[in-house]
Amino acid sequence: MRYITSVSLNSDDWSTRHSVLTTARRAAALVNVLADECPDPADVADVLRAYGEAEPIDLTTHDIAGMRAAAALLRQVFAAEHADDAAAALNRLLKDHTGPLRLTSHGGSAPWHPHLDHDDDAPWDEWLLASSCMSLAVLVWDRQRPPGRICASPGCRNAFITQGSGPERRYCSRRCATRERVAAHRRSRSAEQPDGTG
Repeated sequence: MRYITSVSLNSDDWSTRHSVLTTARRAAALVNVLADECPDPADVADVLRAYGEAEPIDLTTHDIAGMRAAAALLRQVFAAEHADDAAAALNRLLKDHTGPLRLTSHGGSAPWHPHLDHDDDAPWDEWLLASSCMSLAVLVWDRQRPPGRICASPGCRNAFITQGSGPERRYCSRRCATRERVAAHRRSRSAEQPDGTG
């Protein structure tokens, strides 16, 4: 499975479930689970639930195909090396795949909040692109750098959200960072051996 670590959210805490950072993390988690050749709809639904999406979550194979296409487009934002590249990718997605900014309360069932999809019953792929573009755009605006990265570990390639003001992370997890550090250490030790033996 290609999940970013999911979050446990209190279903009653609307502001936490729909914060910009949580929405961006959900985007990364969906980009990862949808990267599989044939993602299981139940796995995708589990990610949606982990990030506070309301039931019922009934995903069809058509929904999954559309969401996979949306996730592939969003991966371009995570692959951006610089803020300019991330902004250009987001501008293309916003122009080609989202509607005008609007406020909705989902018929009074939620507090007023912004949406970029065309209506409250938009298909899953449109919702994924619109909500993800909005949160990722706010992170670029706020931080003036790409909102996330693709893990530098060749065996992983998960998308993840970068955080904080410290040095930019290269890996999605400590496990990937440790694996690559150990591999680099082994390569350097092997290169030090004149006959290539350890």
